[in-house]
Amino acid sequence: MPKVKPHRSSPSLDMTPMVDLAFLLVTFFMLISKFAPEEVLVVDTPSATTEIKAPDANIITISIGNDERVFFGVDDKNTKLRLIDKISEKYGVAFTDAEKQTFSTLGSFGVPIAQLKSYLSMAPDQMKQVNQPGIPIDSTSNELGDWVQLARYSNPQSVVAIKGDQTAGYPVAGRVIEILQDKNINRFNLVTDMEAKPRNL
Repeated sequence: MPKVKPHRSSPSLDMTPMVDLAFLLVTFFMLISKFAPEEVLVVDTPSATTEIKAPDANIITISIGNDERVFFGVDDKNTKLRLIDKISEKYGVAFTDAEKQTFSTLGSFGVPIAQLKSYLSMAPDQMKQVNQPGIPIDSTSNELGDWVQLARYSNPQSVVAIKGDQTAGYPVAGRVIEILQDKNINRFNLVTDMEAKPRNL
């Protein structure tokens, strides 16, 4: 008597849970992502073999471009809001709430305080077209020192980091360090690119 072969159906795989999981992961990463603000000044930092890492938060960044312009930036939004109030009080410049909110979203900037109000009132597209002259660092108008000092008052946990272009001249970097020392800031980080350590033969 011939054997009866049972009808075999190919197994079906339900992809619905996999699609749900993929969308959950995409949503999760979109919600926790923190987008870095656009850099106004592009700095080509020198390389080094150090393994010491700068802190991830509460950083005051002083950037020095290859054209020796100096830019200033703070990463914490609340620190920026307190800082703009202190600058307003010190220099007698009244900023509107909208201008303060715009300032709190800036990554870094390089305009003198006399031009800051008009800069903050611009539309984002106009801001990108402005050729910022840099923060004044000379002895007659040392605005960088005031920015750093008031930023430290606004957030005492802040750490200063100098991000200098490798082609920038030493006099500007030396002047920035001198300003920090005048404000009793003797510990700061130098931002560099990672370089492979030489092998011992």
